[in-house]
Amino acid sequence: IRHRGPDSEGEYFDGLCGLGHRRLSIIVLSERGSQPMFSGDGRYVIVYNGEVYNFNEIGAKMGMAGVDAPKTVLRSSSDTEVILEAFARYGTNFVHELNGMFAFAIYDTLNKDLYIYRDRLGIKPLYFYWDEKNFAFASEIKALKKLNNLDLTINHTAIRKFLHLGYIPAPHSVYKNIFKLQSGSWMKVNKDGIEIKKYWNVTSKITNNVITHKDQALVKLSDLLISSVQYQLKSDVPFGVFLSGGIDSSLVTAQAVMLSSVKVNTFSIGFEENSHNESEYAKAVAKYLGTSHHEFIVSYKDALNLIDSITDTYDEPFSDSSCIPTMLVSKLAKDYVTVTLSGEGGDELFFGYGAYKWAKILSNPFVKALRTPASAMMKNMSSRYRRVGKLLDYGSETNLSSHIFSQEQYMFSENEVTQILSQDYLSNSEIEPSKSLNSFLRVIEERNNSGNIAVMERKLSPMEIQAVYDLENYLQDDLLTKVDRASMKYYIETRVPYLDHRMVEFALNLSPDLKYRQGIYKYILKQVLYQYVPKHLFDRPKQGFAIPLNKWLKTSLSYLIDEYLSEEMITKYGALNYEEVKKLKSDFYNGADYLYNRIWLIIVLHMWFSKNNITT
Repeated sequence: IRHRGPDSEGEYFDGLCGLGHRRLSIIVLSERGSQPMFSGDGRYVIVYNGEVYNFNEIGAKMGMAGVDAPKTVLRSSSDTEVILEAFARYGTNFVHELNGMFAFAIYDTLNKDLYIYRDRLGIKPLYFYWDEKNFAFASEIKALKKLNNLDLTINHTAIRKFLHLGYIPAPHSVYKNIFKLQSGSWMKVNKDGIEIKKYWNVTSKITNNVITHKDQALVKLSDLLISSVQYQLKSDVPFGVFLSGGIDSSLVTAQAVMLSSVKVNTFSIGFEENSHNESEYAKAVAKYLGTSHHEFIVSYKDALNLIDSITDTYDEPFSDSSCIPTMLVSKLAKDYVTVTLSGEGGDELFFGYGAYKWAKILSNPFVKALRTPASAMMKNMSSRYRRVGKLLDYGSETNLSSHIFSQEQYMFSENEVTQILSQDYLSNSEIEPSKSLNSFLRVIEERNNSGNIAVMERKLSPMEIQAVYDLENYLQDDLLTKVDRASMKYYIETRVPYLDHRMVEFALNLSPDLKYRQGIYKYILKQVLYQYVPKHLFDRPKQGFAIPLNKWLKTSLSYLIDEYLSEEMITKYGALNYEEVKKLKSDFYNGADYLYNRIWLIIVLHMWFSKNNITT
């Protein structure tokens, strides 16, 4: 994982626990910031990935003698040291003091306990291997696979979830014995085994105190954004902003320009196909704000050069094709900066997706009553109506949020997954990996002051329910994964101001009417943006950061279908039913354009099988 830290390396081993680290120098560029780092008393040692933005405030607090603790003398101005000394001083709950993105491990050399933490929203990755005897952890799966004698049996449950969602959700990975530590969690590892505790979760932050007044919301939102961007501009290396020309990234750019003492670099990607090219919008915003703007126009040839690297970069099946332009814009940015800001989170917090409107529609009693006959009727209509029919065709409301997400993203519905999976994979996917997660992972929800598990107080609207689903799933295991791997591939650290936990907790308790009003998505966010940038620059439909995959799969990338959806390939790996794959190909070539992402899912899955020499 040298790409995650090309600047230096270090290691520690005491015969029981080994820690290794690669460093990307952002704060304190000297050797004083090197890791593994020991606490002042020599008892604790840390390896750490990420940034804690309020480390100066925490350090100042520890620098004062307390009632129950002496003054802490810091040896450097490193956020790593502040985290380590705060843990030594306050214990495991110190994590509540941290504002940032992080995954770190602290080893107690005296008691032989290892503590591992992941940030509240899952911005930074943490994978661990556990076979009830051996434990290992890393930022990426590829590092774990370098260890000897691992049991890397394929997780059939993960394959099933991948076909439905396009990514593998935590705590699963593609391997039975490798897991993702979920966001907002910490774990303790010692001779007694593993214990996992949830210290922060989305639903526990939803209260009855809903902000309904527009002016109050505008002031609070603007203040929080300024604070978050100001925090995340802290760096001892050059920084820039990924600017798509959309609402989220334009607002981050505007505030970065306002707060920065130097000219801000911005980076965007465009496509040769006009239907997918937003680069002109990004250029217009950059010109208005006066940034130093850099753009790269992408052709299918550029994408072609990166398709083979998707499986190496993401380590497991990952179908979000926007990872390709994300890698390209990261490569472009690396020539100028080491830190970038990005707009992830704005859609989930402020209702930016069409899925939220569908959640509202599907909650209508009239639609519920007629959805089954309407879905059946639409099966023989045009692609657009067939897609609507798929949205209406769900089994039960228990998994409605995942169904809406899946069909909005053009993935396989749960019924379709059942049809296309081979009998072997279907039966095995009913069994949880590694003797069931619960057999060795003891998950303890954080308890509130009354001693009861924190419970969501307010009944959410259908749109809010869908947004919470995305915050807890899609954001963590798709969008943030996409950006982290793509940027770190090119030695870039990407920060996400919308996911400051203060911003998230504010948005969770903001009236839905201020997020979606009179057909306007992200209403309140747009009102803040228009204080910086003219409204007319955004008078256009939302496009998203997507490549023209539908067109390319029928033209320049059609060879991928020929290779990875062939009968030979499907039969070789035995995960799917070839007759269903054959029908899918036929429907796609005969005009069912909305099936392109299902085709891409199968390509990505079998590329991964092939690259990793998976045997049936």
